[in-house]
Amino acid sequence: MPSNHSCRSYRRPQTNTLYMSNYQLDDVDRQILYSLQEDARNNSNADISDQVGVSPSTVGNRIQQLEANGIIRGYQPNIDYDKADLPLRVLFICTTSITERADLIQDILDLPGVTNVTELMTGNNNILVEVVGSNNKDITQLATAIDTRNISMNEEILIKNNYPQPAGIFDIADHYEDTEQ
Repeated sequence: MPSNHSCRSYRRPQTNTLYMSNYQLDDVDRQILYSLQEDARNNSNADISDQVGVSPSTVGNRIQQLEANGIIRGYQPNIDYDKADLPLRVLFICTTSITERADLIQDILDLPGVTNVTELMTGNNNILVEVVGSNNKDITQLATAIDTRNISMNEEILIKNNYPQPAGIFDIADHYEDTEQ
């Protein structure tokens, strides 16, 4: 990967991949992660190196290590679905057997219109599926496609909006300010 590369390609996270690594994050890694979370598209390795205080090649090498160890699983744009003519966003709350869950999650992620799948650890409901569509027919087709995969759909919730942000835990500057008080 070139050290001044400013746009990284999107890769779908692999839900079944196990990373057998004891990779320990240090402050440089955390600052790189924070910068990428803020703006992975426009923060070049040189920009990140200025923020972190290491060379651009070190940033590039660290990003490669973070990817190889499964810490960075991909790069995704934050899409305004209303402006993309997909005004309906729905959360399906589902249940499936534990033994089939991993395979089913990957199968669901492959459906056009599915934007996110979350696996839950507790409670009767154990899968959340977020979908988008331009009309009710799109949503119904997705619901039907999910329902035919040995998954019980327990509830459908219309999403008004979501507000993602970088995990502040990776912002080392804020962390040190908080601990000094």
